[in-house]
Amino acid sequence: MAVGKEIRGKIKSVENTRKITKAMEMVAASKMRKAQDRMRAARPYAERIAGITANLAKANPEYRSPYMREITKAGGNVGFIVITTDKGLCGGMNTNILRALTLKMRDVQAAGGKVSAVAIGNKGFGFLNRSGAQVVSHATHLGDAPQLDKLIGPVKVMLEQFIEGKLDAVHLCYTRFINTMKQEPMIVPLLPLSSEGIQSGASTDKGGYAWDYIYEPDASVVIDELLKRYIEALVYQGVAENMASEQAARMVAMKAATDNAGNLIGELKLIYNKTRQAAITKELSEIVSGAAAV
Repeated sequence: MAVGKEIRGKIKSVENTRKITKAMEMVAASKMRKAQDRMRAARPYAERIAGITANLAKANPEYRSPYMREITKAGGNVGFIVITTDKGLCGGMNTNILRALTLKMRDVQAAGGKVSAVAIGNKGFGFLNRSGAQVVSHATHLGDAPQLDKLIGPVKVMLEQFIEGKLDAVHLCYTRFINTMKQEPMIVPLLPLSSEGIQSGASTDKGGYAWDYIYEPDASVVIDELLKRYIEALVYQGVAENMASEQAARMVAMKAATDNAGNLIGELKLIYNKTRQAAITKELSEIVSGAAAV
């Protein structure tokens, strides 16, 4: 029964794998709830700072921040802030966002522009290095909870290049959490900021009056710092959305792996039983044939 022993070994191996995937599914489900809570907790801050920024932009039209400069030409150099996961085993989540990023980068390069990127997450960092893109900064091993102090440094590098005129636009790439079964890859314009874009993401007051502010020390410092905080809030929100999407995708992937392992165990047991039955039938036939010959 060498064949039967081999099949029993395969069944044992698949059963051990099913235990691991089931445990990972339960861990991902627990982490997903916490990630969703962090994602929802970050939304009111982002909406409020967007509202204040939109009101400031309307209150002081004579000053225009460099973050809100107008695009003078089509194409040009583009920077990408790419948010991916540090770990794998989360289905096609990273593949989908990196495929969309690749198409966008090809469009920029076809128009004669150059591409630079900031990688947030180990998977995106490895992909950008393999693809030959210019990675100006990166942040990896963020853990299960995003920390703003780890994100400010890489984002600041990209903001400085935009202020200096080395970049004509900056895009934010992340996976948006819709529900447990659906996550959507997003590539959204981050810079230059537009007053329409800020107002669309802001829960501004519906009154028909205009806001008036007293600036200290002056309007340029206050507005530039507030816009910088707004951009950091957008990046943080993207990271929080991506982490919630990661845990949801991993939970679904591990559940599918657990179900597939169960189906494979059933098929192997059927093969084992058929092999064992064939061996028993052969032995009985040999005994009967020997008895008849005697």
